[in-house]
Amino acid sequence: MELETRIKKAHIHLMKSPETALYSGVMMMGKTEVSDKKITAYTNGVDKVYGREFAAKLSDQELRGLIMHENLHVALRHLIHNKDLFKRNKKIANFAADYVVNGIIKDFKDQGLCKLPKGALVDDKYKDMSMRDIYKLLEKEESEEPDEPEDGDEPEDGDEPGDDGKKGDKGKSEGDKGGKGGDNTSDPFDEHDVDSVSDDPEVLKDMNDQIDNAIREGGILAGRLGVKLPRSIEESLEPVIDWRQELQEFVNSTMKGNDEYTWRKFNRRVIDVMLLPTTENEKVSELIVACDTSGSIGARELSVFAGELASICSSVQPDVVRVLWWDTMVHGEQVFTENFENIATLLKPQGGGGTNVSSVSRYIVEKGYAPDCVVVFTDGYVETTIDWKVSSPTLWMVTMNHRRQFPGKVVTFNQ
Repeated sequence: MELETRIKKAHIHLMKSPETALYSGVMMMGKTEVSDKKITAYTNGVDKVYGREFAAKLSDQELRGLIMHENLHVALRHLIHNKDLFKRNKKIANFAADYVVNGIIKDFKDQGLCKLPKGALVDDKYKDMSMRDIYKLLEKEESEEPDEPEDGDEPEDGDEPGDDGKKGDKGKSEGDKGGKGGDNTSDPFDEHDVDSVSDDPEVLKDMNDQIDNAIREGGILAGRLGVKLPRSIEESLEPVIDWRQELQEFVNSTMKGNDEYTWRKFNRRVIDVMLLPTTENEKVSELIVACDTSGSIGARELSVFAGELASICSSVQPDVVRVLWWDTMVHGEQVFTENFENIATLLKPQGGGGTNVSSVSRYIVEKGYAPDCVVVFTDGYVETTIDWKVSSPTLWMVTMNHRRQFPGKVVTFNQ
């Protein structure tokens, strides 16, 4: 049977299955093609391409697994929402994206529906994690690994359409059980054509809307079949929050929320027409920024966050910006009273041990600080029960484990 016919039959099989009916709209999106080039398979975020030589050797179960793998990359918008990660480190981004989709396929209750082809990366420790969360863990692990002597030439990256798709990986292949384990060498079987993804915001919005509509249509069918949406899909349907806008609105609203009317000074703009009171702030405007130095927050994330915060402070002009450095305790603080635009270059992180964010609350209370608001910048891996006695409005800028319950408003920092 020709591969094109087998792929069509595989699509029909997957669309009828309760577990994969959710993705029926995504399967019909874009183009589905077979290429005679020496490739495995790849997607550009919408279209799916399968290498004839590679796919023809797969069993029907493995072929359905490969098809689901590519369509899950599309459904989860891996290439659209995470292009910055592919640009930063394509290898790690490839692995992170594959761990997500393979984990979903591996957990299908109908074990006869799909089988991951040999070389698929699977590890149970990444269960229910997003691509960005996994990427940050892999990036941290790579930075902590000692350099190994090279044996011959370094393998090609294999992430462009037309490459042979072979590259080394530190992970677990489909045959491994997952969880803790040593290093295994395997060859991810698919590729990610991120270079074909447009940078035009309008084009990206159109792609995102198409995928969103396709998933919602599939969700209707899946709902009729009594299937609960996976957490990763539910999250992908949630609106993407602009953390910069949320941070700015939070600081602006809290720092300027203490203005009171006074008759001691008149409003000069309308003094010729009528006498109206002006606003006067009756208390010192202080902003506390508590930065986690224990986890996976790197210099790049801190620099981006601090740069945005400096811009906001320059416009709001608080009297004091107090930066606290903490892990299991607050190791020190830096106080800025002017020239806020230079904060990003003047920060001096301290700490690097475990994690206990409740120590920040104790520190603020013991010092008697009464800030207008507090912004906590953390990776999210903190104690289960947070003892937060700070009465000031608190915004939690969380880079990773955003499913933790935090005492205040939470915004996911995606950068």
